[in-house]
Amino acid sequence: MMVLITYDVSTETEGGKRRLQKVAKQCVNYGQRVQNSVFECLLDPAQFAELKSRLEKIVNPETDSLRYYFLGNNYKNRIEHYGAKKTYDPEGILII
Repeated sequence: MMVLITYDVSTETEGGKRRLQKVAKQCVNYGQRVQNSVFECLLDPAQFAELKSRLEKIVNPETDSLRYYFLGNNYKNRIEHYGAKKTYDPEGILII
């Protein structure tokens, strides 16, 4: 299933800056960054549960937020792109 993960981490303190880096690192391990704090992640339910648990251990719920958007398996019909940065195929080959 395709899950869109967005986050907003307060960076007013050094701890917040570290949390932001940790959240981004976890998201990079599971998906593709499509905007600064937005990741598209193609996950099975176990992977989603693991990532969600990791992220929620990092953030401070008093100052930070996470949002999960479930686009399901038919996500290709639900995503439209316009503008800068080419889109990608999450099921295709990723060349780094």
